[in-house]
Amino acid sequence: MAVTLKAEKREDLKKSHTRLIRQQGLVPAVVYGKGKEPKTVAVNSIELLKTVRDEGRNAIISLTVDGDSVDVMLHDYQVEPLRDELIHADFYAVNMSQEIDVEVPIHLDGEAQGSKDGGVLQQPLYNLAVRAKPGNIPEEIVVDVANLQVGESITVADLPKSGDYEITEDEGTTIVSILTPDSGTVEEESDEEQTEPELVDAEKNENE
Repeated sequence: MAVTLKAEKREDLKKSHTRLIRQQGLVPAVVYGKGKEPKTVAVNSIELLKTVRDEGRNAIISLTVDGDSVDVMLHDYQVEPLRDELIHADFYAVNMSQEIDVEVPIHLDGEAQGSKDGGVLQQPLYNLAVRAKPGNIPEEIVVDVANLQVGESITVADLPKSGDYEITEDEGTTIVSILTPDSGTVEEESDEEQTEPELVDAEKNENE
């Protein structure tokens, strides 16, 4: 079931008006989709953030503008880093009968036995690519790790199949694994060695 969110038409696109609506607690936004003319609107910032927090990033939102409603998903948004404020949002109008490709967050459930035995848990994959009709997109993919032992791993191929959505992620991709304490330390040191040249290169580019 879609969550309802009210929006106002935004016809004045001048920067001065955009600043004004932000001061009023609204976020300028665009609604677009396949075969649809883009619309400029404004939505309440607090209500939008609450919707995303409560319903998830892939929530279906019934966006109401002047009495007309359209089913949308939050496609993208921009945050002002200094004030940490939402400053723009993009909504994608969806067809509830057509499948779309999205990424769904992965939630690890339970405490791995391997961690209790001193192993190091690593989770290289945090979001899973799936294809589904908008109404069948799961809020999250739950992965039970309680029985995972040291030296074992869970890959995409190990996930249970669902009739509501199709997993499009490569089946060989590792979601979570339990390393021995020694191998975890070695890998962490290796990561640090790899990141240092990148930081140096970034500083070099800034100086140039």
